Order: sequence, then C-alpha cells, then structure tokens
Amino acid sequence: MIIDIHGHYTTAPQGLLDWRAQQIAGLDDPHYRPSKGILDVSDDDIRQSIENNQLKAQRERQTDITIFSPWAGKMAHHIGNATTSEHWSAHCNDMIHRVCKLFPENFVGVGQLPQSPGVRPDNCRAEMERCVNELGFVGFNLNPDPTGGYWTDPPLTDRWWYPLYEKLVELDVPAMVHVAASCNPNFHGTGAHYLAADTAAFMQLLTSSLFRDFPTLKLIIPHGGGAVPYHWGRYRGIAQDMNLPPLPELLLNNVFFDTCVYHQPGISLLTEVIPVKNVLFASEMIGAVLGIDPETGHHYDDTKRYVDGVDWLSDADRHLIFEGNARRVYPRLDAQLRARGL
Repeated sequence: MIIDIHGHYTTAPQGLLDWRAQQIAGLDDPHYRPSKGILDVSDDDIRQSIENNQLKAQRERQTDITIFSPWAGKMAHHIGNATTSEHWSAHCNDMIHRVCKLFPENFVGVGQLPQSPGVRPDNCRAEMERCVNELGFVGFNLNPDPTGGYWTDPPLTDRWWYPLYEKLVELDVPAMVHVAASCNPNFHGTGAHYLAADTAAFMQLLTSSLFRDFPTLKLIIPHGGGAVPYHWGRYRGIAQDMNLPPLPELLLNNVFFDTCVYHQPGISLLTEVIPVKNVLFASEMIGAVLGIDPETGHHYDDTKRYVDGVDWLSDADRHLIFEGNARRVYPRLDAQLRARGL
C-alpha cells in the first residue's frame, strides 16, 4: 500500500470559495453579523472536483490513500478574528469530511485549526475534538505563523502552545507544521514562506525541551524539512555546541519529514541524511508545483518515482516510507485501515 500523507483540497468547489469571499467582504461592513451559515455545494460538485483531479492522479501515480486536508494556502488565519477563523475552519473541515465519506477508500481527513494571530491556541481544542471524535480525522495542520509572514506569535516551543499539544497527545494524533499563504511581500508563499517556516520550526524544536514535556507528541515537517537535510551538519554542530544530545536522541523520536521534494537529487539527499524511519511518503499533488518537468517529462510532484529511483533503499526501506511509517505516526489511520482489513 502507498499512503500519501500530504494532500490539500486545492480543487474545492466554487461554492466554498464564494462563501469565503462573502465572509471576507462582510468584515468591512459595519452591519455584518458573523455567522457560519451554509454552503451551496452539492455532492456532485465534490465528486467532479475530486474525480477529475486528485483521484485521477492517484490512479495514474499508483498511490492508494491520501491523507487529505483543506487548502493550506487558503487557511489565511491572518484574516479577520477568531470568529472568522472558527467559521471558515469548520466549513473547510466539513468539506474534507464530505470528500472522505464520498471516497472512503481513497481519502482520510486531516483538520484545519481555527487559529488567529494573538489568540491563545486553547480556542482550537473544541474543533480538534469535533474533527477527531465526530469526523474521524487522523491529524491536523498546525500553522506556526498565523500572521501570514510576520511571525508575531510566540515560537512553537513556548508554553503558549502547550494546550494545543496537550490535546494532540490526548487525541493521539500528530500535527503537520504547515504555514498558510504569505501576506508579507518579502516572502513568496510556496517558494520562500513555506520552506523558511519548515526550517525555522525545526530550529525552534532543536533548542527546546518540548519533547521532554511531551514525549509522545509527533510533528511532521513537510516539504522535505525545508533546508534541514541540506544543512544537517550545521544542526548537528549547533546541538553539540549547546551541549545538547545528538539529533537522533534529541528529536527523531518525535519529528518526521515528508517527501514533498520535487527532483531526484533532493529525494536522494533526504533519504541519505534522514533515517528512513523518519521519512513519510507525500506528494502535495495538485498543490505547490503544477507543471511537468521538461527534463524528465513527468510532473514535478510525482514523487513516487523519485523514491523508486533511490538505488540504496531496500524493499523494507520503501515499505516504511510508503506505508509503515505513516501507520506508526498516524495511529488513528492505522486503526481505520485495520478495521478495513488492510
């Protein structure tokens, strides 16, 4: 089985986007009264959006299950206030749930958190419980920078975030550390903000005692870990200079990396530097990079062929990357698959 742990609903029906546009427009209307309201999205709208896109790519690229979450760039936690984010996140999560109900063999849900700049993460706990206990989700996307590129909230290792980590541990689900769109013109969203956030998050974790306080907490750093694998020696040296334990002991029981790296040398480096037990297969297909690589003739985000192309990986290694690690890091996913006899 091949499990893709990083998929976003980037093809969501227009009805969802129309609702969001109306919500944003209302923020400038003094007579606007925030309300979740309802979406004008039919099951047929959802089927069409999936069958012609993610499901088609799954079949073409021989993947079986995608861990599916709302469109990361559209989370836009910097817009409005906590109520704005609460209503928007609930609709986005409900849409993912509907996808998973319509295509239960292909998609498993991951939730968007109703974060808002300056608002303590405690406010996410109710939606976390709903997503896991009512919608059957197996994890969450955690935005380390709800401001959209200005980084005014405390670092991920500050006790500000602890109520959220407590709930992740209680629910036995991991979080992918994933920013949303950048509203800071200094940082291109997918090319700079995403990768810089991945790198910054890793460094925050390296210099903290977070995993002493939460020894079972699991965090996934996407996009191959940003600059982390390329500068692994730097991070090893920093930890050594700070008299910290070696990185495998310090972080690698709790921190994992995905394969959303869009060329063969990048995946080769990732799997050479990072232990195989910490690498989870992912593509973020129909996401950050949409085109075909003229050097290979294949889509950049067809990442399975890159993993297949690493000649030093054994069959056992590939099993861990494609399936085994995902089932270990996402225990609720494993439970769902076992219930289906998989």
